[in-house]
Amino acid sequence: MAMDDVIVVGAGPAGAMAATLLARAGARVRLFDRARFPRAKLCGDTLNPGAMQVLGANLSITDVLAQSIPLDGMLLTGPNRVRVRGRYGDGLTGRAIERRHLDAILVRQAVAEGASFDDGVMVSAPRLDATGRVIGIRLKGRDGRELDHDARMVVAADGRESRLARALGLLHHPAHPRRWAVGGYFESVDGLASAGEMHIRRGHYIGVAPMPGSVVNACLVVPQPSARGDLRNPARALADGLASDPELALRFARARMIEEPHVLGPMAVDARAAGVPGLLVAGDAAGFIDPMTGDGLRFALAGAVMAAQTVVAVFAGRLGLDAAPRWLAQRRRDAFGAKWRFNRSLRALVSSSMTVQAAAISAQLLPAAFETLIRYAGDCHVATASGQCD
Repeated sequence: MAMDDVIVVGAGPAGAMAATLLARAGARVRLFDRARFPRAKLCGDTLNPGAMQVLGANLSITDVLAQSIPLDGMLLTGPNRVRVRGRYGDGLTGRAIERRHLDAILVRQAVAEGASFDDGVMVSAPRLDATGRVIGIRLKGRDGRELDHDARMVVAADGRESRLARALGLLHHPAHPRRWAVGGYFESVDGLASAGEMHIRRGHYIGVAPMPGSVVNACLVVPQPSARGDLRNPARALADGLASDPELALRFARARMIEEPHVLGPMAVDARAAGVPGLLVAGDAAGFIDPMTGDGLRFALAGAVMAAQTVVAVFAGRLGLDAAPRWLAQRRRDAFGAKWRFNRSLRALVSSSMTVQAAAISAQLLPAAFETLIRYAGDCHVATASGQCD
């Protein structure tokens, strides 16, 4: 039976970040992912200034900069032709990069630090000892054989449908909100600028991000009642959503979808704890918030840093194995609590046509307030405080 210090399941940004930091700290780390890399992933494909701060503080961002384009703010539109263009300011920028490229870059850094990486491997369940502590994982290799792989600790970063976290009763879909997303890539889109875009409508919203190579990421997010029927044909649903939008119809009139879109839903996932003895969660496995604020990758990366620091504290004897999940949960609340509340407020706003209309009127009367909102959504307060993204 194989044995390592740490098993990290999921090689997205959270898993790769945790694996890199743990390997750098001297741990024997094995990183698993069920997909073969590089692989496509439904995402807004943007790193806001706060996410760039986390990357720059912990990893080399040379390849990220080379394969991405800068975004200097957000365009926010609403009913009644409301348009607010907010800049991050203070020299701060985010970056737009396809997840298939970002994830590959981060995995390469984990391997360079000494982590072992196995892709195309399905991790099916946690392994428990007689006391209920997690001591490893059960997996199915590329050859189809089931194997047990043990470690001193496990980090579950295997996404919002985490097999490990769900097997341990850590994740559930909340009753509200229940939204579905369909996203794809387009060529020949007009009217692009150096900003991400969020187009909030009554009952749904559309995110648009310019990408390297004159490609555009467009993502339609709809509530579950309409999603049940509308997303049976994802390409048609996305095309119709863009063609019927007053802000986007003309801009996408010449556009061509360059690959089949991806569907995700229901999106929101709540985590009841940050782990159990022997296992910690990171990334979307620690809870997933729908992406209208564009800060999902900052949560994933910063949460992975905290998870890695928690593991290091356990190995150094500064923290007990049983106390580690509670300690990580408190650190996450301290770091993310205010932003979580902010995001919940925005999600509630777009759930009601009345509040969307009220917000549209407010944006017309007080555009400066919405520019402040854009800076906060971009985690500019985090980047400015660190000085990492100036």
